[in-house]
Amino acid sequence: MNISIIGVGAMGSAVATGLIASGVSPDAITISNPSRSQRVACLYEKGCKIAKSNIDAAKEADVLIIAVKPWILPSVVDEIRGSIDATRTQVEVFVAGVSGVEISKWFGIDGLRLSIVMPNTAISVRKSMTFIVAVSNGESEEIDGIFKRLGDVYRITEAQLPAATALASCGIAYAMRYLRASVEGGVELGFKAGEAQKIVAKTMIGAAEILLQPGTHPEAEIDKVTTPGGLTIRGLNAMEKEGFSNSVIAGLKACVDK
Repeated sequence: MNISIIGVGAMGSAVATGLIASGVSPDAITISNPSRSQRVACLYEKGCKIAKSNIDAAKEADVLIIAVKPWILPSVVDEIRGSIDATRTQVEVFVAGVSGVEISKWFGIDGLRLSIVMPNTAISVRKSMTFIVAVSNGESEEIDGIFKRLGDVYRITEAQLPAATALASCGIAYAMRYLRASVEGGVELGFKAGEAQKIVAKTMIGAAEILLQPGTHPEAEIDKVTTPGGLTIRGLNAMEKEGFSNSVIAGLKACVDK
């Protein structure tokens, strides 16, 4: 299976990196980017092919991943539309804020298998939470198989996509902000920044693994470590006094476009 990626920014390069790490042969991956960036150079050194143009990338693809900014997407679609063989190529568009109806109209290709895909940057380390919305012509086990190499995959409706983006795609930045704040606190408390970062990151991994076990709930796990009059409950109450939970909820709601 030939996989072409148009747009080798943070997300496009992360997909290619993750696929290679999962065992996909680099020469099965073709990349196309308007400039020869450092990311492009690194992927070329790993063995990926570089297309001469977006058109060539589209012609080569069994799976075509388009990972460009929303305002660039219409011009890219217009450029490659005539080079896509709908009987062969499945198109996966990484985009937020553009409807499936709009994207489908831009392509205007009968029988095209088209999906909107929303991963997060953890795709480069094969830990992404990736959402797939089938826009036209149903679901594809092949596509699920590709993205399952890179983490977990949920198929959702398009109506759920804004919330999914807030929780997982934007959410990874929110998790990083919590981590960064904790590291700064750790430095103030006496650890070096690198030490604090490792401690907090490992703690976050542990907390996440606990909650992935059947029958767990955050409040029940919190209760296990909050003793009467203890340090943990003192810290939690101080965070809530500063608006911790409300600020998280407000942030999530703010990034969902009404």
